[in-house]
Amino acid sequence: MQLTATVLSAGPAGAAVPTGFSDELVTALGGPTSLAFAPDGRMLITTQGGAVRVFQNGVLLATPAADLSGRLCANSERGLLGIAVDPSFATNGFVFLYYSFNKVGDCGTGTVNRVGRFVMTGNTLGSEVVIVDNIPSPAGNHNAGDLQFGKDGMLYVSVGDGGCDYPGGTPSGCGGSNDASRDRHSLVGKVLRIDRDGAIPIDNPFTGPGTARCNLGNISPGLICQEAFAWGLRNPFRIAFDTNAAGTRFHINDVGQNTWEEVDLAAAGADYGWNVREGHCANGSTSDCGPPPAGMTNPIFDYGRADGCASITGGAFVPNGIWPAAYTGKYLFADYVCGRIFRLDPNGAGGFNRVDFATGLGGSSAVHLSFGPWNTSQALYYTTYAGGGQIRRIVYTAANIPPTAVIQATPASGPAPLTVNFNGGGSSDPEGGALTYEWTFEAGTAPVTTTTATTSHVYPAGSYTASLVVVDPQGARSTPATTAIAAGPNTAPTASVAAPATFRVGDTITVTGSGGDAEDQTLPDSAFSWTVLRHHGTHTHPWASGTGRSLSFAAPAPEDLAAATNSYVEVILTVRDSGGLTGTATKNVQPRKVQLTVATAPTGLRILVNGTSFTGPSTFTSWEGWSVTLEAPSPQKKWTFRSWSDGGAQVHTVVTPASATTFTANFAKRNT
Repeated sequence: MQLTATVLSAGPAGAAVPTGFSDELVTALGGPTSLAFAPDGRMLITTQGGAVRVFQNGVLLATPAADLSGRLCANSERGLLGIAVDPSFATNGFVFLYYSFNKVGDCGTGTVNRVGRFVMTGNTLGSEVVIVDNIPSPAGNHNAGDLQFGKDGMLYVSVGDGGCDYPGGTPSGCGGSNDASRDRHSLVGKVLRIDRDGAIPIDNPFTGPGTARCNLGNISPGLICQEAFAWGLRNPFRIAFDTNAAGTRFHINDVGQNTWEEVDLAAAGADYGWNVREGHCANGSTSDCGPPPAGMTNPIFDYGRADGCASITGGAFVPNGIWPAAYTGKYLFADYVCGRIFRLDPNGAGGFNRVDFATGLGGSSAVHLSFGPWNTSQALYYTTYAGGGQIRRIVYTAANIPPTAVIQATPASGPAPLTVNFNGGGSSDPEGGALTYEWTFEAGTAPVTTTTATTSHVYPAGSYTASLVVVDPQGARSTPATTAIAAGPNTAPTASVAAPATFRVGDTITVTGSGGDAEDQTLPDSAFSWTVLRHHGTHTHPWASGTGRSLSFAAPAPEDLAAATNSYVEVILTVRDSGGLTGTATKNVQPRKVQLTVATAPTGLRILVNGTSFTGPSTFTSWEGWSVTLEAPSPQKKWTFRSWSDGGAQVHTVVTPASATTFTANFAKRNT
């Protein structure tokens, strides 16, 4: 059991920004996916679970502008993913949302993504008009989901390849073998361009004979979707428009498979090559990196994963004139895994180098970047899953930068009278000045000032909120950091989780929680809340959430072959008592790993597993119940494919059994 207290600090631990900049908390909010600004400065924030929240006049409003949780799927990487405010919002009130629609009721392969248009009145979003629908989301990941208006007044929408090929298509598999983005008759793996009513602009690149609307779903093979602006993309999770350009110019941040993360310069009709290409190379290669095949376009910049950065996310162009000259016209982009924001600088040879701008943001961090209003200028705002979910901003000021307050309380609860030791040692001043500490031990009392970072206070019975403000030598004051104190009789509740030790892909995992509280006796079901994370290497992806004493969710598959070796599910239960104190418990649930071997007769020939090449015999890790695609390329040298040992076709899908199994591709000598 872990006792948690509310701590508001100015940045994730270790966050570092250049001299003259400050990273600060705007508001805490679980699962923030994207944000947009209304003309009057209101910030609209989407959460993965389906809420649209309003941040106005320095306060996160308690009532959501909209709650789509009853109609969407938020498992895996699905959910409410993107938001855009119409350029004519002041007159039409239009707000556009991209979300995963629970079309068939089970949040499985039949889930679809859609774009809806809502009218905002006051701080409420009204009825919906669906303008693009039935975009496949078969595997739960690679949904993309960004919405942005260009200076041409058109709405651009980013769509991922769905993770696996969509139902009803020619099955190509998942991960690197998924070729759905090559299908011109489907919106997956594309950037779309439509007007605010969903109609096709007359200057879209694919109109006329051989094309048709795809706003209601896939069309007949051989036709081309008129909504498509660019294609051949894996998961173009975020796009970013150049506010300094005279016309519509934007970059596409396309998340890679196992090798390259890329930034593309958007161009009408361009094919960025997925799943033939990844970054500037052939799919999965670091050496087969010659010029792209005819008709395909290389990224303007890509980077590998040797330093731990492995998932490109948000991007934003720095508006001219708000930051020092070194940032004029520069592009910033974030990486979710390593917790860094980079600046893209020309290298003098026609390419680019990435330069650290902000580091130490934590794992599972910056998701969406956007410049927005701050005082009389603008700041870089970003959403992050780190720290339980936050909206943060990075500001620049030539004047003294205010310090940051961090407060810790030990213990935060216990029998009265309760002696609490406070520590503000995590507080800091960007200029390195000596801090003064102003402690308010309970609301409505006069602060106590110290020159040291520690103090203590004795509390009688009751519930309190203690706060700390730090002051730098120039007199600049921090935002208060607060923490809850409960002096008997209230003590923190206990929490425990019962969960299976292992799972099979596709099974329904049911976890149950229990918790006790000495004061409340019986806790209501609403006191129990769940977060389920899918761990992948050093980072996590949200998988499921809910409230109540139990939770059921579908067991995930690994994202790809490499992830099968280092992924698992973490279940987190939080129990909250009537006094606001919480207890947490966690449980890890492991996949049932199975060693599969692909062999060839004769040995030494090539086999593709989910698009990854192996030389037979080779053994790899799979998960029980996971479907993998086996392909025996033919011909190879003097050999042609004859049969698989399991009787499958030359290209076929197998469901991983419970025990180690060998699949052998038999070849016959070619007639010469």
